[in-house]
Amino acid sequence: MDSAILISKTHLLLVVLLPLIGSILAGLFGRQIGRAGAHSVTILGVAASCALSAHVLWQLLQGAAPFNENLYTWLQAGDISVNVGFMVDKLTAMMMVVVTFVSLLVHIYTIGYMAEDDGYQRFFSYISLFTFSMLMLVMSNNFMQLFFGWEAVGLVSYLLIGFWYKKPTAVFANLKAFLVNRVGDFGFLLGISGVLYWIGTLDYATAFANAGVIKDMTVQILPGHTWMVPTVICICLFIGAMGKSAQVPLHVWLPDSMEGPTPISALIHAATMVTAGIFMVARMSPLFELSETALNFILFIGATTAFWTGLIGMVQNDIKRVVAYSTLSQLGYMTVALGVSAYSAAVYHLMTHAFFKALLFLGAGSVIIGMHHEQDMTKMGGLRKYMPITHITMWIGTLALVGTPFFSGFYSKDTIIEAAAHHAAENAGSFIAQYANWAVLLGAFVTSFYSFRLLYLTFFGEERFRNNHAHDAHGAHDDAHHDAHGHHGVHVPHESPWVVTVPLVLLAIPSMLIGFFTVGPMLFGTDMLGHVKQLPFFLGAIEVLQENDVIAALAHEFHGPVAFALHGFMAPAFMLALMGFFLATLLYMVKPEWRVAITRHLAWPIRLLQRKYYMDDLWIGGFAGGGLKIGKASSSIDSGLIDGAVNGSVSFIGMVAALARRVQTGYLYHYAFAMILGLVALLAMAKYYWL
Repeated sequence: MDSAILISKTHLLLVVLLPLIGSILAGLFGRQIGRAGAHSVTILGVAASCALSAHVLWQLLQGAAPFNENLYTWLQAGDISVNVGFMVDKLTAMMMVVVTFVSLLVHIYTIGYMAEDDGYQRFFSYISLFTFSMLMLVMSNNFMQLFFGWEAVGLVSYLLIGFWYKKPTAVFANLKAFLVNRVGDFGFLLGISGVLYWIGTLDYATAFANAGVIKDMTVQILPGHTWMVPTVICICLFIGAMGKSAQVPLHVWLPDSMEGPTPISALIHAATMVTAGIFMVARMSPLFELSETALNFILFIGATTAFWTGLIGMVQNDIKRVVAYSTLSQLGYMTVALGVSAYSAAVYHLMTHAFFKALLFLGAGSVIIGMHHEQDMTKMGGLRKYMPITHITMWIGTLALVGTPFFSGFYSKDTIIEAAAHHAAENAGSFIAQYANWAVLLGAFVTSFYSFRLLYLTFFGEERFRNNHAHDAHGAHDDAHHDAHGHHGVHVPHESPWVVTVPLVLLAIPSMLIGFFTVGPMLFGTDMLGHVKQLPFFLGAIEVLQENDVIAALAHEFHGPVAFALHGFMAPAFMLALMGFFLATLLYMVKPEWRVAITRHLAWPIRLLQRKYYMDDLWIGGFAGGGLKIGKASSSIDSGLIDGAVNGSVSFIGMVAALARRVQTGYLYHYAFAMILGLVALLAMAKYYWL
């Protein structure tokens, strides 16, 4: 480490606070500063934050020591201290650059996409606030600040998904996202509580340094059932990641979140919110390495998400939902990497995926703009000649997504597939290891099929939009967002404005190149060409037990990005991706009439995929519906039995009081007569019982 290079605390504060200041100005003073003022202050804030983040990463690459310092003590209770502070190492700095860069391009893109929207200033305020929240999450040095950022991104995503609050489907989607994430967050909070209870601190560095004290601890959650404490803590923490990173069965919120504007689809589902869970598990690697059971649980969930949610994308017709299910599948790949202790491969795929998935989301938004807010791919076709820039950049994003050698997605995705294969070979008797290996391999075929299906339906073939005279103004906007040209017949597609296409081009460049130049230094501890050994990029940020270090094992076979890519042409994953490409080409370009016969013969599996394995029915009709029925039953008991008992006793007392009022007449002879009757009754009782 070069002690002469110091990371400035002021710079780190500016990285976090500049997007917040922009959000406040656009949100509270939007009317005063106008539309241009709102996008100017937020874009300048995020741009400065991005530049400072890049400078911090450069300092770390030049040998600066990682920064870990508390800035403010929020709460002190005995020995427990809750602070606001930053831990900035290479893992954090990489996340800072990715988050701010993608956010900056999304801000610029929003100028074009939301140009006609009444909530223009409000939207810029939200996305800038989201950037602040995500930075607080990734830069935190303690569990409490992590939880603050965790909940803040959840809150802002709720506001963004339901941005068009007059649209019922958007309101339903944001409520669904909010509630499903609360399920995961409950587990996350239990995990943080477990760290505090058993390790006695909320500070990362202290917790990781003392993680060994819980290695052999056990706890009985249920009488007679003993669990290892690290397993309990890590599974609870990962349940939080399952909600935020949309892992089965807590994945149901993410596809519906497409009801929000396209820029937030890119911002939330590419580089930021959904990757928070992946980042968190990688950051907590010293804890997760203590529990093989937790890692196997993570591996199983990731493999299930990678393959089975990808299948749903094969039958979707909404262009944004296809990309959404692609996100689910790729998050599953990242989770598989975490499960085999390839944490660096997981966050590396997180980085490359951020660029090409943001590109695909923004490209889908460009298509929606060009199609006057139509999202159904079956109503598109032949758009390549009308939207050439969008078409080319979407091809680049697709080639990166399917893992084409030399594209960025190949280097990260293929590393995960190789890591899963190595893990399966080392654990030949493990069903979970073999299941994960096959899931990520077959997932390559599935990804390729739905990706090229999207391209063919959108950009090739018959111009089906000429047969669609009805303009659906609800495709991406509500009733207030009609075509700016006021056409009511056939809408001729058009290329998007430069504020939309420039971000596409800027995202296409790293989607092609960044993997080639970074795979050696970031994953295998070599220089760019794989020649000179260096210190591991994530040294000190990610800790892996020697017997679990699958990336170190793969490093022996790494001889530079060119050799890696050439080897990839012969790998099973590329062969499967090629099969997906040929099948999509056959069904959507060469023999489209075959789709009718296939749909007829595979009606039940297609129906199952279209119903998303009935998971929505389970969550909405089962858990949510069951909760409503229990609530109604409880209400009936409350109103019938409890209220009946209370109201009945009141009625009885009232009746007794009414009778008593009749006795109290105020006449002396009535009272004398009552006294005589009482005396007679007493004498009768005395004679019967005592005489």
